[in-house]
Amino acid sequence: MSGVLRAVTIGLTAFLTVVDLFATQAILPALTAAYGVSPAAMGFAVNASTIGMAAGGLAVALFGRSIDRRRGILVSLVLLSLPTALLASMPALPLFTLLRIVQGICMSTAFALTLAYLGEHTSARDTASAFAACITGNVASNLFGRLLAAGVVDHLGLAANFWCFAALNLGGAVLVWFTVERTQPMRQMDMTGGSPLSSWRIHLANPALRAAFAIGFLILFAFIGTFTYVNFVLVRPPFGIDMMMLGVVYFVFLPSVVTTPLAGRAVARFGTRPTLWAAFGLALTGLPLMLAGSLAALMAGLTLVAAGTFFAQATATGFVGRAASVDRGAASGLYLASYFLGGLAGSAVLGKAFDDLGWTTCVAGIGAALLAGGLLTTRLIAPGHRADAPSAFQPATAGRQGGVAQ
Repeated sequence: MSGVLRAVTIGLTAFLTVVDLFATQAILPALTAAYGVSPAAMGFAVNASTIGMAAGGLAVALFGRSIDRRRGILVSLVLLSLPTALLASMPALPLFTLLRIVQGICMSTAFALTLAYLGEHTSARDTASAFAACITGNVASNLFGRLLAAGVVDHLGLAANFWCFAALNLGGAVLVWFTVERTQPMRQMDMTGGSPLSSWRIHLANPALRAAFAIGFLILFAFIGTFTYVNFVLVRPPFGIDMMMLGVVYFVFLPSVVTTPLAGRAVARFGTRPTLWAAFGLALTGLPLMLAGSLAALMAGLTLVAAGTFFAQATATGFVGRAASVDRGAASGLYLASYFLGGLAGSAVLGKAFDDLGWTTCVAGIGAALLAGGLLTTRLIAPGHRADAPSAFQPATAGRQGGVAQ
């Protein structure tokens, strides 16, 4: 498979894995009206998926060494379609919340195992680009997932939206079936022989990995703080835009679809730390614009924050895949758990700041998180290169050992 086709396949797999996480946020007004509850109550129910994402990441970190990567991704995506389809019945709000948590567990498990697979079966030369392609799929789900959900609900209703996304989940499973190779179990190739907790201790004893986990926490902390509470800024004076116009905000993610794949090349040319510093710096330059009284300036600021945080995410994720010397599934799971816990913390801490002290204080908190990420980047010491390994996401062909199509 050519490099371009492999990158597209990786990105599309990531898109179909996490699209449910972001898309439902776009239909919050419709869900709030349908359930007759407050925006805060519906917002908590929809964002409960991040609880499941963090739990799934920890589960992979603890048990991932015994899970076959290909089979685990397949099962997770098939199971993900079940709670997604059940949401179409518009269950009572507590059950809706529980189903969103289950969605999060399935999404996080599939995503963490995908990251582990890439770290274990992609050559040292291609690792950074493979992870960048994976995060680009994440970026695309932010944009196109939200637009698709809004369009389906507007034309066909809420139930059709959830059926549509259940079909996308199954489509992701089909894609994995035909593109992800069977491989030798990592228990034989990448394990210490100790308990899963021993892998945790090894990873947490690595200063560079600890810093990377904390950086992931801060990235989503800043991202959630930005793209959750800016919606309230946009609908209030001096902007006062309506819900239809609010959809235009989703297009601030479009440049990130183009820039995020370049993270792998940037790391190869400049190194992990300079690339991360540039990404955090780019996001920081957007913060003053987010305080301007101009809608155009605010949109430009949001674009810079999105591009910078996604670029940082692609870079940090790739670093974890390279820096983990053993049990990369556990390392990826710990990173994702930290990442999504950062989102929960950002929602709570910056939400409190926004309610009590206003948007300017919220933006200051976002800036503090980005600066802290830049400081922690100094602790990322580039790991030694591993010997080349077979590239991931190649077409499974008969006759290749460990890569027979089913």
